[in-house]
Amino acid sequence: MKKIVINGGNRLHGSVCISGAKNAAVAIIPAIILSDGVCRVENIPNIMDVNLMVNILHDMGAVVNRIDKSTLEIDPRRISSPFANYDAIRKMRASCYLLGALLGKFAEAEVALPGGCDFGVRPIDQHLKGFSVLGAENSVSGGLIKLKAKGMLKGGHVYLDVVSVGATINIMLAAVKAEGRTIIENAAREPHVVDLANFLNSMGADVRGAGTDVIKINGVKHLNGTNYTIIPDQIEAGTYMAAAAITHGDVVIKNVITKHLESITAKLREMGVQIDEYEDCIHVYSNSRLHRCNVKTMPHPGFPTDMQPQIAVLLSVADGTSIVTEAVWDSRYKYVDELKRMGADVSVNGKIAVIEGVDTLKGAPVKATDLRAGAAMIVAGLSAQGTTYIEDTDHIERGYEDVVEKFSSLGADIKVIYTDDPVSKRA
Repeated sequence: MKKIVINGGNRLHGSVCISGAKNAAVAIIPAIILSDGVCRVENIPNIMDVNLMVNILHDMGAVVNRIDKSTLEIDPRRISSPFANYDAIRKMRASCYLLGALLGKFAEAEVALPGGCDFGVRPIDQHLKGFSVLGAENSVSGGLIKLKAKGMLKGGHVYLDVVSVGATINIMLAAVKAEGRTIIENAAREPHVVDLANFLNSMGADVRGAGTDVIKINGVKHLNGTNYTIIPDQIEAGTYMAAAAITHGDVVIKNVITKHLESITAKLREMGVQIDEYEDCIHVYSNSRLHRCNVKTMPHPGFPTDMQPQIAVLLSVADGTSIVTEAVWDSRYKYVDELKRMGADVSVNGKIAVIEGVDTLKGAPVKATDLRAGAAMIVAGLSAQGTTYIEDTDHIERGYEDVVEKFSSLGADIKVIYTDDPVSKRA
């Protein structure tokens, strides 16, 4: 069994470089299926979810050439089938983007139901609604989602009932080669939606309005190969910002887009953290106890749900009572029981968590219940008194590149161990 072990109490200092955005990469890689040429993509994070997606394309026939740790060349022209029924698909939520890409390429798709972190009900009804508007019929049976259009896909007007990043991305992928114009209203505005649009446009697509709530796509017949660089990961950056804050650290975080971090930066400043912004880096430092505040997760440009567990850890040692409202996903408070093992005072009622700040957390055996919860356990362990043991670390590796090495470079006492002893002594 693999565990991350942290001896807490070290003040983080130094600099760390942020990797490419996970959520952009797992959308851009399936988009390569639509290309009629070789795509070279740089700043790809070397993480489990991305590697799974690359392996899926390779198994489907794509020629994959790894230039270096963060650069791939992918030639999709040997992908000749719209079917993607692989066990790997069941391990990650983003595999659903294969639906839009294959539908856009072949006017047909058959993909296994996706997996990923369990945040309660995560329906794909808005995805299917968009595909239907474009002319594709759908059915779900035997763990497979099947889509098929009669002839070419045709552009149409899609109004999303809820703001959905996944549905926005999937409809974009399906629509770029559809005949005519597609309009997506109530579209998601996240940075990785914009990054996907920019990638598609670099191949010759005509996607306009990404970053607003109305996206207009004029279908084209062909998409060319391209060279493209993925944006930095805002959530990885936010996690290191949180870690610097909770350890009263002094950290320069490099390779960021400060605009993408505005909601995170605003909350940390409200908590008393000092943040200096530069062109492509930020300086985070803190010398005093954090202040209480209230946080509500929202679609972009609101506070990101993927930073909710990390901010909750900070509030658990802040002075006073804080309220966190999770307005995006159900069941995202599974990590709270783990945080309580470390001495946090948190009560959850539905989508609301009430957090009473304690003086300090204490090291304990915990587990990563999902990707961002795992990152939150690291942040907690860095500030805790004593030793924290984190199991189920595969969740963390899905989204954070070289996380142990990066924190070690900042002065954290953190390492990976392998043991046959499960976390059986959990109180």
